[in-house]
Amino acid sequence: MLRDGCRFCGTLLQHVFLDLGMSPLANSYLKAHQLNQMEPFYPLRAFVCERCLLVQLEEFESPDHIFSDYAYFSSFSDVFLQHAKDYVDMAVERFSLSAKSYVVEIASNDGYLLQNFVARGIRVLGIEPAKNVAEVAVKKGVPSCVKFFGTQTARELVAEERRPDLIIGNNVLAHVPDLNDFVGGLKILLAPEGIITIEFPHLMHLMGLNQFDTIYHEHFSYFSLTTVNQVFAKHGLTIFDVDEISTHGGSLRIYARHDEHHSKPVTERLMALKKKEEIQGFATLAHYLSFSEKARETKRALLEFLIRAKREGKSVVAYGAAAKASTLLNYCGVRQDFVDYLVDRSTYKQGHWLPG
Repeated sequence: MLRDGCRFCGTLLQHVFLDLGMSPLANSYLKAHQLNQMEPFYPLRAFVCERCLLVQLEEFESPDHIFSDYAYFSSFSDVFLQHAKDYVDMAVERFSLSAKSYVVEIASNDGYLLQNFVARGIRVLGIEPAKNVAEVAVKKGVPSCVKFFGTQTARELVAEERRPDLIIGNNVLAHVPDLNDFVGGLKILLAPEGIITIEFPHLMHLMGLNQFDTIYHEHFSYFSLTTVNQVFAKHGLTIFDVDEISTHGGSLRIYARHDEHHSKPVTERLMALKKKEEIQGFATLAHYLSFSEKARETKRALLEFLIRAKREGKSVVAYGAAAKASTLLNYCGVRQDFVDYLVDRSTYKQGHWLPG
């Protein structure tokens, strides 16, 4: 589904942020019987909106196709299991959550996070579009609703349930093609004095550390604090605090509330980070248009290393068959002539081939 206008403000997209060529869907791992079949490739091209400065991809495949049978299970990462536990400890203390509270997580995956609330006797609901992943969560005792989230799902939940005191969305905002429908749904669902926390990779780190391999078709948008603040403000939600966290090479956790809920003022550290982005150039189009050469230089350096290693008779093995690996290897044109094989701890990926 091609989209000519910005998925937030509708402005015609004319400026290319980064063109990574043709690439398959990053998590579409292949089985042996599929190796001789035609594999679909799509343009992997990110644009930046000249008006709101949101970095975004064109939409070539629907979320239904991408997420209906998903290969990413959060519980295979010890780092994310610990991150989830630490988050729950923080949230329970900071927001005074108890057995009377109600917590909803959007894109709840295999229950890796909500299981910690369940263990504390706190009522939860996970909203997860991938049925195969949600089934794993249910087996852990995490009630899960197999749906995509947006205004319609929010209205259905409000009609059936009370509104949650806490809504969590970790690494989901980038996966949403219709930003306004998603954030509008948050506004509808949240209890009057409730809190939203959302985590997403920080565009400042993507650009500063040249993390272009985090760009793939499942990630429709790439956010700075400046752009995400615009999106939430449009829907009557105030971002009042932010944490800089280490996940995914450098992420943000934002804290939001209804505009009319004034008991939580905007923090100084949020204002300081907005100022930092402004100083680095995130309010100017030229800053974004200078990025693509960094990716090209990384491609040249990687290929030089692989060519040298192979000429010296060395084997090259990759650890981690992540979506990032698909972007990096496909952009650089790396096949089995350069990398002998990949290793990954996820049993859902073992015995498969990386797409491309």
